[in-house]
Amino acid sequence: MKSLHFLPLFASLGAAIWPIPVEYSHGETVLWISEDVPFYWTAGAGNVNVGSGSLIYQNANIPNVLHRPRWNDDASGENKTGTEALSGDDLVNYAIAQTHRTIFKKSFVPWKFHPRDWDQPHPEEAIYISQVNLELLQDEPEDVAKPLAGVVDESYTLSLTEDGKTTIRANSSVGIVRGLTTFTQLFFKHSLGGAYTTLAPVEVFDAPKFPHRGLNLDVSRNFFSKNDIKRTIDAVAYNKMNRFHLHITDSQSWPLEIPALPGLSEKGAYRPDLVYSVQDFKDIQYHAAVQGVELITEIDMPGHTSVIALSYPDLIAAFNIQPNWDMYAAEPPSGTLKLNSSAVNDFLGTLFDDLLPRISPYSSYFHTGGDEVNKNAYELDDTVKSNDPAVLQPLMQKFVDRNHDQVRSLGLTPIVWEEMLLDWNLTLGEDVIVQSWQSDEAVAQIVAKGHKALVGNYQYWYLDCGKGQWLDFAPSAAANAWPYNDYCAPFHNWRLIYSYDPLTGVPEEHQHLVLGGEAHMWAEQTDPVNLDRMVWPRAAAAAEILWSGAKDAQGRNRSQIEASPRLSEMRERLVAKGIGAEPIQMPYCTMNGTQCQLGYAS
Repeated sequence: MKSLHFLPLFASLGAAIWPIPVEYSHGETVLWISEDVPFYWTAGAGNVNVGSGSLIYQNANIPNVLHRPRWNDDASGENKTGTEALSGDDLVNYAIAQTHRTIFKKSFVPWKFHPRDWDQPHPEEAIYISQVNLELLQDEPEDVAKPLAGVVDESYTLSLTEDGKTTIRANSSVGIVRGLTTFTQLFFKHSLGGAYTTLAPVEVFDAPKFPHRGLNLDVSRNFFSKNDIKRTIDAVAYNKMNRFHLHITDSQSWPLEIPALPGLSEKGAYRPDLVYSVQDFKDIQYHAAVQGVELITEIDMPGHTSVIALSYPDLIAAFNIQPNWDMYAAEPPSGTLKLNSSAVNDFLGTLFDDLLPRISPYSSYFHTGGDEVNKNAYELDDTVKSNDPAVLQPLMQKFVDRNHDQVRSLGLTPIVWEEMLLDWNLTLGEDVIVQSWQSDEAVAQIVAKGHKALVGNYQYWYLDCGKGQWLDFAPSAAANAWPYNDYCAPFHNWRLIYSYDPLTGVPEEHQHLVLGGEAHMWAEQTDPVNLDRMVWPRAAAAAEILWSGAKDAQGRNRSQIEASPRLSEMRERLVAKGIGAEPIQMPYCTMNGTQCQLGYAS
């Protein structure tokens, strides 16, 4: 295959795939696709060769199995079968149905990407795509829907011939899913009906740079409905992200039902109806897993837990100290789990025994938090009565060890925030993944200690930044707070997000320990009204960096000039799928090629 050389004028029409593939070539032949196009599922042998992009394929004379999905079936992505474990067939069948819905029900007329005098292709004497062949080339792991990072091969090849034959080959069902996602991005809606591509023949080889590519959504500061979350997962999957981090509890609310501890949500939710029931939580996890997206649940602790005091007051120290809450917490209300309490240990044992078995069918991870723990709070902890690090550190070590031992015993791998390793100097198990948010230097320190790291530098990948303070200031403090910027201002536009390299400052010998990263949507000032436009399409910029890498094939920083029209087109695809993503340019720019570029040398 040859790589595509992008042209500056109307480049999006020939290079609209997002994230950008490793190798991609195309022609200019128009092909149409009908709603009754058959999909064939083939068992094969061989491997997609990630190193070279070539394909080793043998034993092709194996009978095909025809899949004709029932397009009118329930499309909710919820588990209706009563079983929990997902197979590769579950993922592929759902992906075929999603492919059909995307091309024929959730597409758009691309007028914004052509000059005003543009003519659509004419359907007379149209050549139609005759079939879509899906070929799984090797056996895949049983936990294909909930893998540890790097276990499942997500690479794929896609071939579309001029006579209308499509073949997607992959080493896993997840690779097939990613290939089908790319397939949908080749097509547009015709204003008179039908769907077509102008790009045949097409050849794609693709594989992700990083095995962990995620979005973190905080649903504790503001509540988001199950449908809000599922819609966000749909967008995550469409951008070929494979992790959805649900920050589900915090100091302000506990919206998750725990049957063994019913008071947590009964008293801790903002309202009785703002609760994720056991069935809701199961549906959300399934909806992610069936799209090749692993949902990672976080119960932050020991800090960010003051809401527990509403149902279990004896477990929390420094609860809701006023007015000087900032001496004891990063946000109001203050409060932290006591650090040397057998009652806390019993509580966490009950919590984990209830929750983690409901997570394990859909994920191999559990996030135990650990950020922003305020040492001063332990002066008010009757089991400690000290803020001395020498006193607190061994107690924190014991606390985390207890939690991680139980997490492992229930079959999950722990994740923690960077403070547990770097600020508290804890000894963590070799399996523990450390999530960084404060600096590139922190990532380098994490991997230097031998731990696998997740990046998400707040100066680049925090999506909530730049909206100003949500705190109110007394007159005596207002002057010093003016102009009321938040701590991570300014607003992080898509170009800043796209410019970030997750490997910045990491020595080459440690780069294999950087599993990838996440963009973060903290929700102090985001609720269902503005969720979509706060996240998309900026999170898509992070998604391409995590899938394709921050450097191009020549080792240069990826071109924003090349990315801009493709991201504009991805935005249109997200909007067509019902996601309220913001525009990044006006139609004049996308219709007129390079005319909105500053300093462009013709």
